[in-house]
Amino acid sequence: MEKKNHCIVMVPSPGLSHLIPLVEFSKRLLSFQRENLHVKFIVPTLGAPSSSMKSILNNSLPPNSSFIILPQINIEDLTEKSDPATQMKETVKHSLPFIHQELTSLSSTNHLVAILFSVFSTDVIDLASEFNLLTYLFFASGATLFSFCFHFPQLDQDADDSSKNSLLELTDPVHVPGCSVRFQVKDLPDPVLFDRSSEVYKSFLAVVKNYSLVDGVIMNTFTDLEPDAVRALQQEHNNNIGEKNVPFVYPIGPIIQSETSNEVNKLECLTWLDNQPPRSVLYISFGSGGTLSQEQLNEIAFGLELSGHKFLWVVRAPSNFGGSAYLSQQKEDPLHYLPSGFVERTKEQGLVIPSWAPQIEILGHGSVGAFLSHCGWNSTLESVSHGVPVIAWPLFAEQRMNAVLLKDVLKVAVRPEANEDGIVKREEVARVVKGIIEENEEGLKMRKRIKELSDAAAAALSENGSSMKALSSLALKWQNI
Repeated sequence: MEKKNHCIVMVPSPGLSHLIPLVEFSKRLLSFQRENLHVKFIVPTLGAPSSSMKSILNNSLPPNSSFIILPQINIEDLTEKSDPATQMKETVKHSLPFIHQELTSLSSTNHLVAILFSVFSTDVIDLASEFNLLTYLFFASGATLFSFCFHFPQLDQDADDSSKNSLLELTDPVHVPGCSVRFQVKDLPDPVLFDRSSEVYKSFLAVVKNYSLVDGVIMNTFTDLEPDAVRALQQEHNNNIGEKNVPFVYPIGPIIQSETSNEVNKLECLTWLDNQPPRSVLYISFGSGGTLSQEQLNEIAFGLELSGHKFLWVVRAPSNFGGSAYLSQQKEDPLHYLPSGFVERTKEQGLVIPSWAPQIEILGHGSVGAFLSHCGWNSTLESVSHGVPVIAWPLFAEQRMNAVLLKDVLKVAVRPEANEDGIVKREEVARVVKGIIEENEEGLKMRKRIKELSDAAAAALSENGSSMKALSSLALKWQNI
């Protein structure tokens, strides 16, 4: 009888920032060339798959892997239509019958070993026991955020004991085990700032309570980036007492793309960068879905012009919600929303690109001196890996926590100050751009520090590095089941 493949099932949450790290993880996992190991992506979707998603799935998956895109979930079927995190969770929950169907089909021809799922796909745990699968949370962010999420039920209980309707009523900064700084409540992830009786808050609480049910957590970080947080989680696992299960953590990062699969705007961006002086260009991008208000878009434009420094800016159409392009594609031409005459006036100073640019190649280019970033974790790891200091400009989700980590813990970022209306004015934009590009004393320290972290990232991924050892132990465990 022919030996069945050992099959690892991967269920990303909707959105590119969850799919990309899982795809890159699968490449690294299968690079060990374990015999009879196969990876199957089961991809829930809210609305039509984007061209970027199709490109990644069709062109970037490694050998010994395959995918299926599940039937689309209609946004009208969701109870919460405004919060992206809750949308993602509900999309996966509505997709469970389709996931069950795929697992049934796979089990007839494969030896199913484990199911990996992203942070908002934890409802698939309910299917794992039926198919006798090990369960692994693929946490595409870092150890500090995971520590906050894992311990969040206790913070919720404390708020309940003190009759708080919202965590915004808390006055003291929040301690996260394994982190040397405390977080202001306003910098915590968006869902926890809702009223505690809201569906958004309750959905987030339900998700993080599931984290104690998994067999392990695969984490997109590396030990030298967050040593205290990783150590604290490992110690808690080793000291598991009573009913509280702290799963074993596998820090296997940084997992980032090595090259961009989408060719859109690539030639134009790289040709332009080739003609700029070393470390002279500020790259500006707010990730795969971040958006700004019209007023803030104008202030950045005027601030860049005022700074006099080179820039490469990925522009999206404005929105009053910072993540409006995350789960849906924009159709407008974003350049129409820039101040009148801006593109013409700055044509010798900068390059404006609509909607999308090849970020990996840009950050790896010698002309780039800094990155104005929304501080999504993928972008954070990419800036660290390429040794590019950051102007931290968080918009939504957990990005404010990442910004605090970059600025106050890792000390590789500056964070511009907003006015009382939450707008960063053009003078402040110009100030931080000049400070980081012109390499004042603070800028030089940041550049030295991020170079050290870049070297540490490379070391973690070397043959005997900490991340490769963690991944090797995990692959061997699966192979022997």
